[in-house]
Amino acid sequence: MPKNVITLVILIALLLGCATPRGAGAPAERTMLEQELDQWVIAWSSGDLGTLLPLFSNDVYYEDVTFAAVSKGKAALREFATGVFGAFADLKFDPKSRFVSADGKWGSIEWVFHGRQIKDLPGLPATNRPFEVRGATVVEFRDGKIVRNSDYWDLMTYLKQVGVAN
Repeated sequence: MPKNVITLVILIALLLGCATPRGAGAPAERTMLEQELDQWVIAWSSGDLGTLLPLFSNDVYYEDVTFAAVSKGKAALREFATGVFGAFADLKFDPKSRFVSADGKWGSIEWVFHGRQIKDLPGLPATNRPFEVRGATVVEFRDGKIVRNSDYWDLMTYLKQVGVAN
């Protein structure tokens, strides 16, 4: 009888040791966050605020590092996105890679941004010429939403492609 008890204790210990904790970084949560990054690409490519804004927390900190533009909160992000959607035609992001950290707190997307700028932006005249620029986004997650977003892309490549710089 004691041998059966010892075997049972060992079996329970092994099973408990193999269990994945239900919390940040669990495989199901990481898959959900990877899908959230996929939705980020779809949303920015859609030109639709109703698709984009639900991905972000109400207190989101959204930063376009290239332009030193910071949007604090969902209302400011709405204003920023409205400007982007209005300034570019044929707007599309093609994802190249994505990553979610093991703890589920951080993620990143490498992308290529395509389109034509049809409306002037501060310091950036519209030329209606097509462009294709590589970039990357780093995000922080909280409760399944993006709470921080930092976009990085090459302005000089963009300016050369649209004919504003040599």
